[in-house]
Amino acid sequence: MEETLTLMSLGITGQLAKTLCSTNPCESMIEVVRHTHRNVKRWRDGDMRKRWTAAGMLQAEQQFRRIVGYRHLATLVIAIERHATLVTEKNRNRQENRELVTV
Repeated sequence: MEETLTLMSLGITGQLAKTLCSTNPCESMIEVVRHTHRNVKRWRDGDMRKRWTAAGMLQAEQQFRRIVGYRHLATLVIAIERHATLVTEKNRNRQENRELVTV
């Protein structure tokens, strides 16, 4: 549970947080991919599924709009990198403690 990322723990607020809290953009893209998949009559292999999914995502890309609060995306990237560094340090410390305890 402690590894769960949330916007609040990353310190992201304002319009960007409001945009990222919504699942609408992802759901919209998934719906376009589903619509594209309906055209396939016979699936052959996993690579074919990947190609059709990519084709659907490219189709959905044409409908994408600018993210509200996009100017704060750099802040999000920095916060995620900071969080990843902290998690890596914490895991390293846990591993060192395990090695010290093991006799």
